[in-house]
Amino acid sequence: MQTPDIVAERQRIIREALRTEWDPIGVGHVPEAHDEYDSYAPLIYNLVVGDKRRDEIVDYLWWLETEQIGMPGDREGVERFADRLVGLRADFAKAR
Repeated sequence: MQTPDIVAERQRIIREALRTEWDPIGVGHVPEAHDEYDSYAPLIYNLVVGDKRRDEIVDYLWWLETEQIGMPGDREGVERFADRLVGLRADFAKAR
């Protein structure tokens, strides 16, 4: 069972990865914008721990980047970041 503390820590890891690795609008280095992607972390966390397929995670990130945020999109970057999230799933499973 995942305690609230474990969930909070895992969402923090995802928030940090969104800011430092995904960062489609390029504000990850700006201290005032460190919370820019925080609202996406809970749903992405649920995709990761809910065993969604990699292509489903790619599709969601692509939608976020191109439709929700309105950027032109970096498909290769989205796919690399989805791979990173799938890797986090494995890390989270080991830590149970």
